[in-house]
Amino acid sequence: MKKGKDILLDVDEVVCFPGFLQAVNDFMETDYVIDDFQDYYIDEAAIPKERFSEFNEFINQRNLYENAQILPHAIETIKKLNEIYHIYFYSSCVNPLNIQGSGRIFQDKYNFLLSNIPFIDPKHYIFTSAKHMFRADIQIDDRIFNLDKNVETKILFPSYHNKNITEVELKEKGALRAGYDWKEGWNEVEKLLLKEETSLSDSQPKIYILARKNV
Repeated sequence: MKKGKDILLDVDEVVCFPGFLQAVNDFMETDYVIDDFQDYYIDEAAIPKERFSEFNEFINQRNLYENAQILPHAIETIKKLNEIYHIYFYSSCVNPLNIQGSGRIFQDKYNFLLSNIPFIDPKHYIFTSAKHMFRADIQIDDRIFNLDKNVETKILFPSYHNKNITEVELKEKGALRAGYDWKEGWNEVEKLLLKEETSLSDSQPKIYILARKNV
């Protein structure tokens, strides 16, 4: 089948939860789960300010993608979409608190994608914090401000930090919501994007053969 439209697909909190929360738990000796948080920056909510620099030193020694939690149905859905769309992973790898050490994040995220989603060509990896510089037919991201108004189809992927995004905010962005539960997010994405392909298929002209009766 000939592929059609292009998808820009975010990685963190969409394809996987990196091991950031586990690092917080290990550092603080806590047992938080992802849905305990509503703010995107878990460290700001969980780490006391006086221990912040200590935590940054601690986390800089870790590969956050070594034990990343792949979201339910992500791999199988991406594989289905890859049959009919061109998929490009686009994701930030720069830690503003550790600019010099951020090169490791590029490497760790690259190896994670290559190992877990080998059917996507590494030439389709875009590691950038300037997401506004890129355009595609479809964009999937968990942060509403990353969704580009110039993109035809924008999908907000559900996550712990965006449950309170209102329908008004979505409408202003012209965005769709892939549900409210990150556990079901990829099922909702499949419905949204494979439905389009199905409807195109259903809209093809149908040929009917009418039997002529003998008179």
